[in-house]
Amino acid sequence: MTPLTAMTSSRQTHPRTPARPAPGSGFLFVLATLACVAGLVATYYYFVQTTTGQFIDESALVEAVDVHGPAGKATTRFLDLLPTISLVMAAVVVLFVTIIRKHWTEAGIAVAACIGANVATQVLKDLLPARPDKGVVTLELNSLPSGHTTLAASAAAAVFLMASPRWRPMAGFVGGTFAIASGVSTLINQWHRPADVVAAFLLVGAFMIPAGWLILRRGTWIAWEGFNRHIGSARIWLVLPVLIGLASAMVAAYSLVRIAPSPWQETSTTNYFWAGISLIVIAGYLATVATTSLFAFAARRR
Repeated sequence: MTPLTAMTSSRQTHPRTPARPAPGSGFLFVLATLACVAGLVATYYYFVQTTTGQFIDESALVEAVDVHGPAGKATTRFLDLLPTISLVMAAVVVLFVTIIRKHWTEAGIAVAACIGANVATQVLKDLLPARPDKGVVTLELNSLPSGHTTLAASAAAAVFLMASPRWRPMAGFVGGTFAIASGVSTLINQWHRPADVVAAFLLVGAFMIPAGWLILRRGTWIAWEGFNRHIGSARIWLVLPVLIGLASAMVAAYSLVRIAPSPWQETSTTNYFWAGISLIVIAGYLATVATTSLFAFAARRR
């Protein structure tokens, strides 16, 4: 037997050994999942069950009319294509990783979590009661969480879970941006309020984070060499969402300060809309940074 043959035989006969994520990471994954659930409950309570929350949420939706125009045509087209884009994106990556690397179980976990998040969204839409009358002129029909955003975010999350660790930071940023764009589009088109989008992000997190923990415990492929060892693991993919999130926070603060009670108070025309957009961006990129950091900490080092 030649050395090359022996090496090939060794690779074929040695089974993948179970991975051991970083000590303490299991607790962090449980904590992150519970945080998503708690955030979902808090989002529903504040933006649906309180007068102030309803007013802010509904005002952002109403003011979207003023910026709909040309942007509306583009976002409508994007939303029409969103289901196809999401399914194709997730299917190509998951199938590639599954067939080429033979990660059948991991793919099953990711797909099951993706389906679970989308089913849960529709169940919540049906089970949650109509919006209570808090003196705010609004449609009573419950629209939380956003189905389109859930589809986009869960597809992006499935890609993130199936990506090798050195590609996950970039996959997280690109996928997070895709999910945020879908959420912003639903607001511009007046399909959903900002809270509906944020709730979708949190619901997806509640399903995909536990799925990620199960995937991290399988095989040796989840090991990596840390940040900045590959273009896909460059720290810029964490820095960019932080910077964009901070910029969005400043936009939200400026928009709300201008309509707050003061000698310089002005009548809002698009202030609530921009505050709502900022809320979506902040929530989306906060989830991106937190999830990427969590998985980076949990992945074993080579």
